[in-house]
Parts: sequence; C-alpha cells; structure tokens
Amino acid sequence: MIEVGSRIKDDKCLFSVWAPLKDSVKLRIIEPVEKTLPMQKDKFGYWSAVVEGVGHGTQYLYLIDDSLERPDPASHFQPLGVHGPSMVIDHSRFSWSGKRKSQTALDDYIIYEMHPGTFTPGGTFLSAVERLDHLVELGITAVEIMPVAQFPGERNWGYDGVYPFAVQNSYGGPDELKGFVDACHERNLSVILDVVYNHLGPEGNYLRDFGPYFTDKYRTPWGESLNFDDSYSDPVCDYFIANALHWLGEYKIDALRLDAVHAIFDMGAKPFLSRLAKAVDETFTGAESPRYLIAESDLNDSRVIRRREGEGGFGIHCQWSDDFHHALHTILTGESRGYYMDFGTAEHLYRAYKNSFCYAGDYSFERKRTHGNDVSGFDTKYFVVCSQNHDQIGNRMLGERLITLTDFERAKVAASSVILSPYIPLLFMGEEIAEENPFLYFADHTDDSLKQAVREGRKREFAEFHSAGDPLDPFATDTFEKSKIKWERLEHKAGIRMYNYYRTLIGLRKSVKALGTCSRNRLEVTLHEGTPCISLYYKHNEGNALCFFNYGNENYEIDYNPDQSLKKRFDSASGEWSDTPAPLPEHISSEGARIRMAPFQSAVYIT
Repeated sequence: MIEVGSRIKDDKCLFSVWAPLKDSVKLRIIEPVEKTLPMQKDKFGYWSAVVEGVGHGTQYLYLIDDSLERPDPASHFQPLGVHGPSMVIDHSRFSWSGKRKSQTALDDYIIYEMHPGTFTPGGTFLSAVERLDHLVELGITAVEIMPVAQFPGERNWGYDGVYPFAVQNSYGGPDELKGFVDACHERNLSVILDVVYNHLGPEGNYLRDFGPYFTDKYRTPWGESLNFDDSYSDPVCDYFIANALHWLGEYKIDALRLDAVHAIFDMGAKPFLSRLAKAVDETFTGAESPRYLIAESDLNDSRVIRRREGEGGFGIHCQWSDDFHHALHTILTGESRGYYMDFGTAEHLYRAYKNSFCYAGDYSFERKRTHGNDVSGFDTKYFVVCSQNHDQIGNRMLGERLITLTDFERAKVAASSVILSPYIPLLFMGEEIAEENPFLYFADHTDDSLKQAVREGRKREFAEFHSAGDPLDPFATDTFEKSKIKWERLEHKAGIRMYNYYRTLIGLRKSVKALGTCSRNRLEVTLHEGTPCISLYYKHNEGNALCFFNYGNENYEIDYNPDQSLKKRFDSASGEWSDTPAPLPEHISSEGARIRMAPFQSAVYIT
C-alpha cells in the first residue's frame, strides 16, 4: 500500500497523490515561499515529489494538467476550509502526556456519543475537555465523536466531510483533537471516532478531479458510490484503509465507528471491509493498545462480525443492533411510521434481548421481503445498543429527544433497558441530564444553489408532516444553536435526578459481575405471558442478577420462581427515583413470588 499525502521525514517532505489518468501533476508550494515543482508518476498512477526545507505549516496545492489547482485529497489539515490550500502537519511535534493507566476492553465499553460542535457552548475539542470529568463521574468508559473530517463551513453533523484525513478547522484542528484524545486517555476514557467510508459530501469534493474514486455501478442515498470494486478500485481501497490507520496511529484513537456499512457496495472477492479489518488487526496485533472497528449496519447480517478465515466474514469487532432501538422506541412511543411499522410489541423487544435482532430471516413488512440472518451464535459483546443516537433524534423533522416524545418514567425505563442489557450500551449526549433541547439537522454550505436544494429536499422528505410546519432551515445559525446541550439542566430537579439515575445504573452494571456483556448461554430472557413485562436472569459464578422491566402503562402481576433467594439492589419506583413510589419487595425467596409491577418500572435483584 503506497502512502498518500504529505509526510515529513529527515528534514524532507514526501508528497504523494494518486491521479492515474492525468498527464501532469505538479506541486504548488503556497507558503512560506511560493514555487511550483514537478512530480514523477509511477506505473500505478501515483505522483510523488521529495522536497527539502519543507516543514510543519507549509501550505500547498496540486496543479493538475496545468489547468486545475486542487487541495491534497489526503490533506491532514485545511486551515482555510475545503476550497483552500492544504497544510503539512508534522505529527511528531505533539507531546503526548503518556499518563494513561490502561485501556478498556471493548466489551467493557459504556459509550457516550457526542457532537463536538454542540456538546459545549464553545464547540471545540478544547472546550469539550472541560466536560470530561462529568463523563467520568457518570461512569462512561468510551467517548464516541461524530465525524471530524473537514467539511464546508463551520457547522455540520460531519457526514458531509470531503477531506477524510483532515481535522475540521472550526473544532480546533489536529493538535486540539490530539489534546482531546490525550485528556480522555489521562482519565482512562477510550475514544471512538465516527468515520464515513460510504460517500463524500457535495461541496469541496474534488476527488473526481484526480482519479476514478467513484463508480456509477451503484447509487447510495447520498449520491455517487465510492469505487471499491470497479476498475482502478485498489488504490481507492488503499486510500481509505490508510485513513483508518491514520486516525488509529497518529491520533491514538481506540476504535472507529464505521458509518452505514450497508451503503458500502463491493462485490469483490476480497471486500473492502474485510481488507480494512485485516489491516487494522495486523497493524495493531500485539500492540499495548489494540484497536477496534464498530460497524453501523442495518443489514442484520452475521457476515459483518464473522471471522475472515474459514467463515467468509469481514471480521469487524462488533456491530450496532438497530432492531433493539426500534423495538424499544416503538413500545414506548407507539410510533409506527416507516421502519417502525415492523416493531411495536413486547415480543419484538423480547427477541432483541434474546437474539440481538428481531429480524433474522423473518418477513419485514416495511421492506416487503425477508430480512437478516441468525446471530444467536455470537456472544452479546458483538453488539451495541441504544435508546437514542444522532440519527434517531436528528433525522426527525423537529429533532425531538425521547423525553419530549414521551415522559420521565418512560425515559427512565429506556435508560434501564440499555444500561442493564447484555449488550454494549451507548448514550447520546444530554440524555443523562434529561436534555429537552432538540438535536436538529444543520449544515453550513457556501453554495447557494446547493443550500436551496437541501432545503427543498427536506421539505419533500417531511411532506406528510406538513401540518407541523416546514423543517427548520438547516443553514440558519439558530438551528445549530438550538441543538446545543443546556448544561443548566444539572441545576434542576429533573436533570439532577436523571443524572443520578444513570450514574447509579452504570455503577450497578460495573459492580455486579453478572451484569453486562455476557455469553448467551448464561442469560435467560422471559416475556411474561399476557403482559409487556420482560425479565433478564444473568448467571455468573460470583453471583446471579435478575432484572425486571414493565413496558406497559398499567400495573401487572407476574410470577417468578428463581433457583435461589434474591435481594433487591435497584428499583426505579422507589422514593429515590419516583414522586409516586411503588417499590417492589426487598426479597424474592427461592420458593418464588408474585410481583406487582408499576407502569414502566424496572428493578434489579441479586443473589
């Protein structure tokens, strides 16, 4: 794999760019001294030049066929934005503190997803550091950052990035990202970075000016598909593999969340995802700090996590279970539009607890076909679940969070369901303080015609909600400001109570060894007949744990006969968490008991 971009070594800088169909590529140094230098082309279409006296901070462009000036597709920094020159970054200049004590294993992750621009009023990595102690006190073990690859303007979700190797300038650039990662590691927080390998954004996307990075064989929901299996696809695969190793190496990122892998189209014998996972495993095998890949996928396909050797899988370390979210969301909200039509009963949530997916070769009415395959042979550590995330909130017209769609009691049982699940739990920023501010779709394109096309597209997308008005303008500064976390919530009763509720649940998950990611053969999941009540019975050689959940708006009585006596450790309807207490009994004997559960109550018993 040939490295691309600019790299400083021994007082020299190597520049390399792939442009196989071009007759000429020249290096244009813009600062500190302007000059144009020739580049040499090899048989695979890579152009390179080694230049002395070029150091950190040098700005440059590529001149293609003496007619087009373009930034480096593998630029490490775009200080003036997507249309400006690239900057040489000497990564060895950053001084890492080295204060990290140990790395958290993937199956011990408790993930907190955050958007750098709206997590704090300042909207930078530096200001985000000020809130890390809040996450530590909460019990979080891994911080997931939404994409930081350079996008147009100053505000964006990050999925319109066009320079995959460059750190967004408005967030603080390369050194601030490293400072954020270092600060996380000092607090023993792992860092997950969201990366997008299924498309690039529309503005500032100059890859096609260099080579066949895209193919018209497929179409993604966002436009052209990246070329992972057509002619010239090897260098495209290498480009994105190098990108993953760049984040994991230069920035010491612990894991990558791979956005929407179902939109990565590749029919090759050695698919990109398999090659990517292999490169990561080989690069960091035996390393003091292993690295992980987490796939967002709506395929319900075991191939994502199956081993490469002998099983034909991609070998990704774990994947999301959207089914868990959908089953939980629909039973709490009653929503049934779109993909929610396939969910809505306690049976669906029971299947998500028991088998990770509700649809594992079953007929989907929303898709009008069978969907998914069986993953019950995989332990629960291979799956990430949540009750909220940026997509499920932000892709709503009004960006409503669960607590504004339902109420405090339902939000509590949602929290219990995720934290006490057998899977890797994920929280979306603000849910732990009962944040009511929306998380809206926002962007900052400079092309007026593109902005208008986006506005019209969103009006069409939400046409059936016309009675609620039009979507907020994604390019208005106010839309972005409305999406920021209001940390004052921690000064109010609801915010304090929810924060302490989450902290207690997470502490329970950590302290009770039976709870958390587990082998399926030591988990019993029960849907209690005639009720929307589910119980999880975790078995462990150091003690068992029993979790109860009522997903109904009524009182229900259920019978339970454990194999040994249990004592209560947590009760969401106790006076500590509820203004109308309806606590469960303190003990359940081995002879069994009839338990009366209040609406949306959850509880934990241990041996």
